Amino acid sequence: MLRGNGGQGIFFSEDDRHHFYFLLGEGWKRYNHRVHAFCLMMNHVHLVIQVGETPLSQIMQNLSFRYTRYINSRQKRLGHLFQGRYKAILIDKDNYLLELVRYIHCNPVRAKVCENPADYQWSSHNAYLGIQKYPWLTTKVIFSQFDRNESIAKRLYTDFVQARMDEGYRKEFHTGVFESRILGNDRFSDEVLALVDEQRPHRWSYDKLIVSLCMIYGIDNKTLLDPGKRQPAAEARAVAALLVQENNHTALTDLGKIFSRDLSALSRAAGRIRERLRTDAELQGKIKTIKINLEQMSKCRA
Repeated sequence: MLRGNGGQGIFFSEDDRHHFYFLLGEGWKRYNHRVHAFCLMMNHVHLVIQVGETPLSQIMQNLSFRYTRYINSRQKRLGHLFQGRYKAILIDKDNYLLELVRYIHCNPVRAKVCENPADYQWSSHNAYLGIQKYPWLTTKVIFSQFDRNESIAKRLYTDFVQARMDEGYRKEFHTGVFESRILGNDRFSDEVLALVDEQRPHRWSYDKLIVSLCMIYGIDNKTLLDPGKRQPAAEARAVAALLVQENNHTALTDLGKIFSRDLSALSRAAGRIRERLRTDAELQGKIKTIKINLEQMSKCRA
């Protein structure tokens, strides 16, 4: 869920919504995730995303940053477009996915924008009805829960939505049922938390990141923070931006304050590092060593 800052609008024309679609498609190609459903309202967006190897935080940060930059340019404005960080809930697909997709598609009906979800142009509902098509949207997972035959599945899906079009607000689809981040039964929640406990990396601070960068690049703290594009400090800052993007507990906005750098500049620098990583073995080794150092430093207690 992405919401406009202070409840303000995030779409000002049909072109804006089409550009948001374009960015969804760009992200889908780049990060190899699935989009199962969406609904674009005037001041907020609902997305049902199934991630692959790329963390959701990176997908959403890229989407929100690029769309904010587009709107600020179009509207000749500055500042934040969205209300802080996106809101994400992990869903147990076996128990809640169908209901969630229906709930999202009926959002315009609840908001009294239309009387039938099929009358609303800016959701994925009509794609499920076969009226619209988006290459980055997958309908197979939802249809497979109704029937193997897509024609039968489409009819059953339509009946499923029509049966509860007047469904009211459901708090669990906005807040989850466990720590505002998980929606599923006790078994699902326990399995997710056990998995997270096994795989969750130790949290590292920005101070530890700077120490590790200085150590690997052979520079001091002052050189790293100095203005200008001199190497190797510029590369070290770009690597820092990439590592911050890849972690759920860090943000480029905070790093920008530490480095006294513009958010867009850090984002572009991270993108260049990401491209270089495909072929630059030396850079791959540096980043691997930095990650190992951060892990070890984070395990140490002060």
